[in-house]
Amino acid sequence: MRKKIEKSDAEWRAQLTPEQYRVTREKGTEPPYSGNYRVSDEHGIYHCVCCNAPLFENEHKFDAGCGWPSFDRPLGKSAVEEHLDDTHGMQRTEVVCSHCNAHLGHVFPDGPPDTTGLRYCINSVAISFHPGE
Repeated sequence: MRKKIEKSDAEWRAQLTPEQYRVTREKGTEPPYSGNYRVSDEHGIYHCVCCNAPLFENEHKFDAGCGWPSFDRPLGKSAVEEHLDDTHGMQRTEVVCSHCNAHLGHVFPDGPPDTTGLRYCINSVAISFHPGE
């Protein structure tokens, strides 16, 4: 198992935009339909904006109509970690980058039934697209 990337708040703030910091380091959420990454056929991989770890393949992205990029699975079992999130008066499953603990979004059991049945609902400011990978 690889060692987690750890940085001080000052180091994260210097590296990230204020919105990226708020979402990834303070477990925030961007407003729906405010981000990038509409569904496309372009081949590529989405990486963590904090540590550049590969997280999701574009071929597993779908339009969930929820206002955030949605994927039916992560790139691999070790790409993300899932944790119970009982904030805001509900129980959800938080998704974080397994390499740096960046908050990415949440996973829900209402994804495409013909694939995994899961919907990884991810903040667009938490990921960056690398076309052609």
